[in-house]
Amino acid sequence: MALDKQLQYQAILDGLGQGVLIFDSDNRLVVDNLAARAILGADLKLIRASGWAAAATVFNARTNDPEDDVETARKRALESARPVRFHIYRAGEYVPCWAAAVHGESGDIFTLITIEVPDWTAMTDILTQFRAEVQNAAESSQGHINLILQSLKQIKSGESVEQLGRRIGGFVQLIATHMHRVERLMNLLHRLELIRTGKLPEVIRKERRKIVLDEFIEDFIEGLDEVQLLDPETETQDYRSRIKTTVGDGLVVFASPSRLTTILHDILRNAIMYSMKAAPIIIMAQTSPQNQSVQIDVIDEGYGIRAKEFERVFASFQRARQPQILGEFGYGISLYLCKHEVEAMNGKIWFESEEGVGTTFSLKLPMWRDDSSSSSSPEHT
Repeated sequence: MALDKQLQYQAILDGLGQGVLIFDSDNRLVVDNLAARAILGADLKLIRASGWAAAATVFNARTNDPEDDVETARKRALESARPVRFHIYRAGEYVPCWAAAVHGESGDIFTLITIEVPDWTAMTDILTQFRAEVQNAAESSQGHINLILQSLKQIKSGESVEQLGRRIGGFVQLIATHMHRVERLMNLLHRLELIRTGKLPEVIRKERRKIVLDEFIEDFIEGLDEVQLLDPETETQDYRSRIKTTVGDGLVVFASPSRLTTILHDILRNAIMYSMKAAPIIIMAQTSPQNQSVQIDVIDEGYGIRAKEFERVFASFQRARQPQILGEFGYGISLYLCKHEVEAMNGKIWFESEEGVGTTFSLKLPMWRDDSSSSSSPEHT
């Protein structure tokens, strides 16, 4: 009977898509699975023979950040009840991993290491989209430039300077639209690259600091005049007058100002695009009920999201199929990126929506504490 249980247990582990390694309190490797063997190859033989010391050597190869190595992750995992994220370098790419403490029935503490199998689908999709966008922009822009040159060479009889300017201005606007979309896609590609290569935690660690939220939101709203949130093809509108803010006094978060700005831009862009021009948009911030974090809500009275489309919201290159949404230009990846960036700041993002009523996107970020800067390792909460 015990042997049957052992075989079933190993069969379950071998059926997992992630690599699994378990080390006992004497640092010996006592369990591994099929995915771990495929990922680690010959290195697993060394780990089986020499235990944790060999694993640390293998996992820390080409890891220059001591805050992201396996030893640090193991120490943090053993000190807490939560799994700790770190990365290893395998086959030319950084692979996300987790370290966790597992308590046995006898009181022994085991170290569980899980190794994810990278999924580069999103990166491949955006590169394909990027190539197509650049090619389209180059070909279309060249065509529009040729038309501008022809217009200048062959001015129509009786055509005024104003008329010529309007005709050429239309071509210039089309070129500007293509360039805006390429620039936006390049920014999305850079954000995705940081996530897929495992560099985002390090970037967040360097950028995170104390943010006084009422001052930040005030600067954020004022800065909207310098940012082109909407696609140039979108009809011009005064969206700043629609935005109202309600920020509680004394709210201070520990986050990356640049990442938080980008995330709010993305959420606000959707709120503007997917609602009527006169509909109000509210940005609200308050402490969470547990008083351990700060919640920021972006509330709109827009078209809302159908319940059957909810699972597409945070998926890469997925957009709700409602006509009002498909009618606006977008790539369907910004909220996917926002989710990863919020979580890298120890935060959480979610939404509530009702079709025809509106949508609220909510962020929960850690509240600033005096010791925040000394414990800034991004972990899931």
